[in-house]
Amino acid sequence: MIGILGLQGDYAAHGKMLDALAVESRVVKKPEQLSTIDGLIFPGGESTTLIKLMDSWEFWAPLRDFAATGNPIFGTCAGMILLAQSVSNPPQKSLGLIDIDVERNSYGRQVDSFEGTGVWAADGQPRSLPMIFIRAPRIARLGDGVAALATCGDDVVVARQGQVLVASFHPELTSDLSLHRYFVDMVGR
Repeated sequence: MIGILGLQGDYAAHGKMLDALAVESRVVKKPEQLSTIDGLIFPGGESTTLIKLMDSWEFWAPLRDFAATGNPIFGTCAGMILLAQSVSNPPQKSLGLIDIDVERNSYGRQVDSFEGTGVWAADGQPRSLPMIFIRAPRIARLGDGVAALATCGDDVVVARQGQVLVASFHPELTSDLSLHRYFVDMVGR
């Protein structure tokens, strides 16, 4: 069972991707629901709003505990920001579950959002991958134990460290199931 953090953002779009893969999922709105899932998706949205909601619902410690047990976590856009070790532009708190530094809104404002094509190489067979960037964060630094799985131009846009997977764009807004399939495989292991 894969949970999708349902505090804010387009969590329903991630549910549709999992439905397309015939994978059971549920929306997680309370910390106690974390005990009922095997993996968790942090959707995009507005990271400052998500932080306020996580504070209100006291999600921080339960999420750290969930990660500490080895459960896979996948963060997209704002989800990546919340999982990063360090956040800038401006600085804000995060869970620090993947050794990356992230710069918020690095590709520009809402009007600078764009669709592009990157290269997905997680399985050693590089291929094109559609990508939608909406006020997207940029990975400014990858730690030593972090693997780059996809690029767009000169930027790493998908990375993984252990059980944590992050993407700076919105794979749930495309028809390509590659990232969700990859995450489902992580949960299945």
